[in-house]
Amino acid sequence: MVQATEINQPVSLNKFEKFKAEKDGLAVKDQLDHFAQIGWEAMDKTDLEHRLKWLGIFYRPVTPGKFMLRMRTPNGILTSEQLKVLGQIIQRYGDDGNADITTRQNLQLRGIRLEDIPDIFRRLKAVSMTSMQSGMDNVRNITGSPMAGLDGNELIDTRDLVQKVQDMITNHGEGNYQFTNLPRKFNIAIEGGRDNSVHAEINDIAFVPAYKDGQLGFNVLVGGFFSAKRCEAAIELDVWVPPNDDVVELCRAILTVYRNHGPRANRQKSRLMWLIDEWGIEEFRAKVAAEFGRPLATAAEKDEIDWEKRDHIGVFAQKQPGLNYVGLHIPVGRLYAEDMIDLARLAEVYGGGEIRLTVEQNVIIPNIPDENLNPFFAEPLLQKFSINPPSLERSLVSCTGAQFCNFALVETKNRALALSRELDKVLDIPQPVRIHWTGCPNSCGQPQVADIGLMGTKVRKNGKTVEGVDLYLGGKVGKDAQLGTCVQKGIACEDLLPVLQQLLIDNFGAKLK
Repeated sequence: MVQATEINQPVSLNKFEKFKAEKDGLAVKDQLDHFAQIGWEAMDKTDLEHRLKWLGIFYRPVTPGKFMLRMRTPNGILTSEQLKVLGQIIQRYGDDGNADITTRQNLQLRGIRLEDIPDIFRRLKAVSMTSMQSGMDNVRNITGSPMAGLDGNELIDTRDLVQKVQDMITNHGEGNYQFTNLPRKFNIAIEGGRDNSVHAEINDIAFVPAYKDGQLGFNVLVGGFFSAKRCEAAIELDVWVPPNDDVVELCRAILTVYRNHGPRANRQKSRLMWLIDEWGIEEFRAKVAAEFGRPLATAAEKDEIDWEKRDHIGVFAQKQPGLNYVGLHIPVGRLYAEDMIDLARLAEVYGGGEIRLTVEQNVIIPNIPDENLNPFFAEPLLQKFSINPPSLERSLVSCTGAQFCNFALVETKNRALALSRELDKVLDIPQPVRIHWTGCPNSCGQPQVADIGLMGTKVRKNGKTVEGVDLYLGGKVGKDAQLGTCVQKGIACEDLLPVLQQLLIDNFGAKLK
């Protein structure tokens, strides 16, 4: 376990640093059987509301007694057996059980009861899955290209590297005290293609493909993040690494520097970029090089992100002759037990028994032979999860919202879907328009990377407080990615339909049908 003396602790500890100093969050792993026996109501409040998150278990005040379990799905890849087990886990909870695909290629299970956690963890371990260190001050799910190993145009297959980085951080899913006491949460992405499928610019560490002296490797970006008080795009570290274990060791070095020296006094100023601001990028790079243990190569002159972003919905030939991957649109990423079990069946019957998740909250089933495509298309589930959804619905992204999340100021998923369907009915839209909804300033729905971003807030209308949004425009993904900005505050949700309709006509070439 990392000793407190190794870490740059402020003189006055905030409440989070205090309870972390008292007991590491990972320590509750050994108490799960006890918690299951005594019940959540009898638990220590800090263990219940905070430390359980180190294991991926989230107490939700809006659904007391029904927990959320956040998985780790490196590179967004699941076997059909794993997805079936996850579906069976939530199936026992009936209407309370469902799962959301997240904007980090991950799954969050809902309706979980604490008394079932020991059995659930045993079932997860049996299929090589883990939820360790997926919440609070830990590294979140590590993202990579959803077409890794499939796309004939890819540059680097990221799957093995993503798994190795996760194994380093989590001790192969068992939990690793070396990295359970970061100043705040941390995001890592490893991109192997040309279209920035991972949104590199919003990660604390991002690896993007680049050629240096004729050798293919990665340029490294650092410091990207969203928070309630500040949003910043990642900046160049001026480092290039080959696509081997140097990626793992560089992640280890950056995380160690951040753990030991990152600011901790103010939770709102504790992300990696604040440390880079304090030191300057040159000093930060020097400290990372010292921790890395040998000189770091300077960055290649340019990276290979030169395509516009793809959404992977539809049918695509793989680099393997005669095989295809099919992208299914999952409306706002919401899945139920029968959906998950059916998707697992489709992957087994028609493909190679694999399912992939995307940061747009959709599903890819790869390795479908040409001769299996027509019977696959005839499956009833494709009526629900289309390969050719309506324009706005196709590009819609939403956070969890107030239905399940106590931070959300507005309901998002159901409202987002209803509004998009209304707009698709009345408008012809000649180009893709990405609309992202987030329920609060924590920006889990990433409105800053959208063409149109909507952030939940409370507004006054006719003397009453009602649900509303702040409007963001100008986000861009793929090559030349940039963050959007807030252009209008405090639009009541009940007034949003005509506002969005006019915005689509004025800015995106939409026409009334």
